[in-house]
Amino acid sequence: MAKIDETDRKILTILRKNARKHFTDIAEQIGVSEATVRNRIKCLERNDVIKKYTVDIDPKELGFNMVAIVGLNVTPENLLDSVNELRDIDEVKWAAKSTGDHMIMAEIWAQNGECLSRVISKKIGNIEGIKDVRPAILLEKKEEKYYIERD
Repeated sequence: MAKIDETDRKILTILRKNARKHFTDIAEQIGVSEATVRNRIKCLERNDVIKKYTVDIDPKELGFNMVAIVGLNVTPENLLDSVNELRDIDEVKWAAKSTGDHMIMAEIWAQNGECLSRVISKKIGNIEGIKDVRPAILLEKKEEKYYIERD
């Protein structure tokens, strides 16, 4: 495991909010040199602390007015195959094995309730081993404070 100090934490917090922020801006913001920021980020990438850079998309802006977190229960022998099949469904944005009330959790983007129902009944319902599907519609989503920050 890579050792993370306060400077790394500050860099990660800034990148979490805006991964396209220029190294010079980050350096100025946290009071170190641009070279320090560049070297620290390279080290964080090398040590897999930073795994990738991505885009945060608003589903509503793309016409997906319904976002649901879905809990699924499957037969144990179909668990891995079910997760992989879920990941292949276009409307499923992520799927993961989980503990707790459900064996799998997934996020689904749909244009409306009818579309969500069709995805659940026709696509997810046809996956071998799926026993139970429990959708929860997200009404509002707020950006959470990134855990790396310290008060």
